[in-house]
Amino acid sequence: MARKTAQFNNRELSWLEFNQRVLDEADCESVPPLERLKFLAITSSNLDEFFMVRVGGLTMLDHEGIAKPDIAGLSPAKQLEAIDTRVRKMVDMQYSIFNNQLKPRLTKEGIQRVDSSMLSTEELLYIDDLFSGKISAMVTPMAVHSPEILSKIMNLTIHMAVRLKPAEGELKPRFAIIPIGINTDRIIPVPSKAGYRYILLEDIICTFIERLFPGEPIAECTAFRITRNADMTVREDSAADLLSEMENVLIARKTSDCVRLEVAVGTSKTMLNFLQKGLNAGERETYEIDGPLNLGDFMKLAAINGFEKLAYKPWIPQQSPSIETKTGMFTTLTKKNILLYHPYESFEPVLRLIDEAADDPDVLAIKQILYRTSRHSPIIAALKRAAQGGKYVTVLVELKARFDEARNIEWAQELEQAGVQVIYGVKGYKTHAKLLIIVRKELRGIIRYLHFGTGNYNESTARLYSDISYMTTDPDLGADASSFFNAITGYSQPQPFAKLSAAPMFLREKIIEMIETETERKRHGQRALIMAKMNSLVDKTVIRALYKASQEGVRVMLNVRGICCLRPGVPGLSENIKVISIIDRFLEHARIFYFYHGGEEKVFLSSADMMPRNLDKRVELLVPVDDSAAKRRLKQILETHFKDEVKGRILTSDGSYIQPETKGKRKKVRSQEALYLQACEAIKQHKQHRRTVFEPHKPPDASY
Repeated sequence: MARKTAQFNNRELSWLEFNQRVLDEADCESVPPLERLKFLAITSSNLDEFFMVRVGGLTMLDHEGIAKPDIAGLSPAKQLEAIDTRVRKMVDMQYSIFNNQLKPRLTKEGIQRVDSSMLSTEELLYIDDLFSGKISAMVTPMAVHSPEILSKIMNLTIHMAVRLKPAEGELKPRFAIIPIGINTDRIIPVPSKAGYRYILLEDIICTFIERLFPGEPIAECTAFRITRNADMTVREDSAADLLSEMENVLIARKTSDCVRLEVAVGTSKTMLNFLQKGLNAGERETYEIDGPLNLGDFMKLAAINGFEKLAYKPWIPQQSPSIETKTGMFTTLTKKNILLYHPYESFEPVLRLIDEAADDPDVLAIKQILYRTSRHSPIIAALKRAAQGGKYVTVLVELKARFDEARNIEWAQELEQAGVQVIYGVKGYKTHAKLLIIVRKELRGIIRYLHFGTGNYNESTARLYSDISYMTTDPDLGADASSFFNAITGYSQPQPFAKLSAAPMFLREKIIEMIETETERKRHGQRALIMAKMNSLVDKTVIRALYKASQEGVRVMLNVRGICCLRPGVPGLSENIKVISIIDRFLEHARIFYFYHGGEEKVFLSSADMMPRNLDKRVELLVPVDDSAAKRRLKQILETHFKDEVKGRILTSDGSYIQPETKGKRKKVRSQEALYLQACEAIKQHKQHRRTVFEPHKPPDASY
């Protein structure tokens, strides 16, 4: 048996390896240049959230003197030390890719970043007019007379720090701060006869900085950016009004401790000391950046028009053959269950189901859980319309959805004004389940139309994230879904369901039960197989159950996109476990669990990852899929991902990832491409089949 501390990977370092795999896509020459820029922007945005939440939380623990080790045996202090080393290496790679690969390549292709020294007289006049007419009126310098001023610096917003030469008769320099990037475009196009030339807003400000301080000699102008701790939770035990308490948390984040200070390379020691002292940032929190701060802003540049050849050819979501465009969703679901794999298949049927329900006179009630949704959500519009039309509409809006709190507060208030019954989540938990219940009166009785999902009700991210939708009228699932919804919106005690399993009560127990059943079958000489797809695997109990399964000889195949604390391939512990991670065009987000189960093949969808926060601190669902066609499809999806030799990476026993070995000269499998081509082929075959169906003419006077 391996040593206890060698059984698990550290969660934070495992997440950083996930971000490294995203960064590897930015470093891959076979990826189109604008797509590489997108991946670079994603790694930057990912690090922002990592610092706000994970580093912020660890820093608080360290400051409180808590030294309790994690499952990998690392204390908060040791984790922060390891994170610092790993992140600095990652940031160096980010800017090496940007400066040495993407910038020259994009310049060659006609997308060029310029500064004032590269501009012609005519172009200088253009940005001069821009500064004089707009920018100077928009930005406001703030003199810094005391460190308290810096406590108001906004999180994740680029600021200019200006050092003025000492006033006459004084020795100390004077400082000022200029916030930029608040509701402004940072990437400024420069009129050009060919290609796309742009200059950054901070470069324009530095060029004309003297005009903001007339008569004052400028010693230095540099950009900086801070990241504040956002790992704050609402005190629900003392919160009489959750809405107000959540708003207080949002306010508190604006002035929380600085966990990262980014400054431009070349910043003087005098300026750096001023910023560090005012922000209470030490050397470990300080990052000197060799290039433009916040590469996340370059996501907009990656989407500019006219350079489509530098990006991937779009994969248009296909209409599922199961959906008849001229047939209503209720009629379709009466005949069959529907499983969709987004974004290969369109999310439109889900939107259509809600839209039709809002206007259908036979629909009595709509019940839905909203964790996140889009900014201009057609779902919100449909729910409001349904309530205004006299239907009973109940929506659970999760106010504690991190970084979407403000938007969800807005939606909740808007829905209430339209007459929707709004529930603000569950006390002590985040409600993360994805569920829609439509109650309809029909000749055969009261029918529940259900949608279970692995992703959010967001039509925008449904084009970027891979997720499962399962729509059904299964009466047992319908009864379970209603009981589940009533339990989280009322005061009823959650009870065991006929088919569903829910966290925090029974979901982990169900997964463990299924793993142990496979283990027991293998122990008795039967065939056993476990396949699963999830975003993260952290939970010790689940990991230990998988280790026991491996030790008994059960073959375990895991597709884990991000954090994986399980160590595969450890002799005597996990040599029968294989873990693959896939980073490609779409963000892998679906959760699928498969168990051979003596040939009966049990398949589940879930909103939950195998993490303590999901299994203990969130309200989640595990949904069995009994429909035979849907089960075959889900198994085929899992198997396709496990074959990925292009974008798949294999997790090794030491926590690193390697590319799969390929044999022969056959074309390598790229799972996302294969799944998209399958979706295209399915709709093509469906259309051809419809064209070849013979339909006889009926006599004009015939009656049937």
